Amino acid sequence: MKNKPKKTFTICSIVFFLVIASFPIASNAKTIDIESLNIELSGITEDLYLLHGEHYLYIEASKNTSSFNVKYAFPPDYGYQIPIFLEILDDTNASIINYEIINDTNEPNKVINFTIDNMKKDERVLIHFNCWVLIKNHDYSDLPDKVSIPKKADDYPDEVQQWLNASKVVQSDKFLLKRKARQLKFLTFDVLKLANKIAKFSREHRYLLFLLQYYIFGYRAQDALTTLLINGECPGRSHLGCALFRANNIPARVLLANPTYNFAFEMHYMTEYYLQDYDWVLTEVHGGKTPHEPKNQIILRICHPEDENNTQTDFIYPKMKYIERWLWIDTENVTPYYVNLKEGSRIKTFEDKKIAVDSVYTGHVMNLTRDVYNQFQYYQGMNLTGENKGYFENATNYQMDAINGLKEPMNPLFNYYFNMGSAHEEYNKIMI
Repeated sequence: MKNKPKKTFTICSIVFFLVIASFPIASNAKTIDIESLNIELSGITEDLYLLHGEHYLYIEASKNTSSFNVKYAFPPDYGYQIPIFLEILDDTNASIINYEIINDTNEPNKVINFTIDNMKKDERVLIHFNCWVLIKNHDYSDLPDKVSIPKKADDYPDEVQQWLNASKVVQSDKFLLKRKARQLKFLTFDVLKLANKIAKFSREHRYLLFLLQYYIFGYRAQDALTTLLINGECPGRSHLGCALFRANNIPARVLLANPTYNFAFEMHYMTEYYLQDYDWVLTEVHGGKTPHEPKNQIILRICHPEDENNTQTDFIYPKMKYIERWLWIDTENVTPYYVNLKEGSRIKTFEDKKIAVDSVYTGHVMNLTRDVYNQFQYYQGMNLTGENKGYFENATNYQMDAINGLKEPMNPLFNYYFNMGSAHEEYNKIMI
């Protein structure tokens, strides 16, 4: 059941921000007096990134089929990213009866649920859409100098302990993986140092076998144990990294992500490990790097143990199995169409804008983005009519204006905040 978003934003906060946004960002903390306002800038600059993922999802029917649902992972409000908007592009020729962004079983994951009308045998259609997110970059400069490796699962919060257990693809209880985990840990007592060892090992070990798979043989199974033996692609390396963390009593999990590569791809897999008294640390074991800043990718899904135990075979490489799902179709008569990454289904992610702003502003911008997105998610998919439909259309137009305004060279923050505030006010007019 949907929970109606809170109407926390007021026109006063728009005026407040418009006033302060007209002043340049200071390199040193100072106070700006504007009549009765006393606004103190922090002098701390933070980077905001506007990213969007462009998704081409082709589906084809093997038999005549009645209406059905396609669910596709959607960026959650997680960590340093907040989703902004979902746009269905004009060349979409799938007969979409309805679509809505819904909460998945495990928070904070979300999916887009497309309801598609009847398809005929051998018919192939396209769903072409964009997902925008706003990211406040985090450079991990606040990481502690040293964190001892905990000895017991009870040392972690209850909600984190599930990522200590072995699974179908993260076999941290297998002898070979436990032995390698012990070898990497040898005389290492600091989680941060061990994380670096695990990230580099997951990428570099038996690298020649990876190249042979890439150029000659094709990819094989992507579970942690197979990847330990013959290396693997990003899913396998992520599973291997997770297994080595878990075998050393450090919670770790797989993330599905859309990086800003300069080429199209199916899906990318990354890793997070949990640092006690800190939080989750993003890690790119595929590139052997930890920590990894969030600015370069959109996180699409946080994989839970049930995801690790309910995997699929890759759509392009038939021998590449044991990868977590990002797409679900509730009929066997319809399948996604993946031939290569030049035709058929694919993803490409773009950095639309980078802007450096004072940290006083970023809190306002991120909070407003979250409020407007929650309203968009709540009303999207409802059968709104009359004035309510008009208010919704006005609001979504303002959201697109905010996105486009942030890309402008002049006053991008002003453009974004003003239009998002206007969207918020339009959503507040909806009465249901």
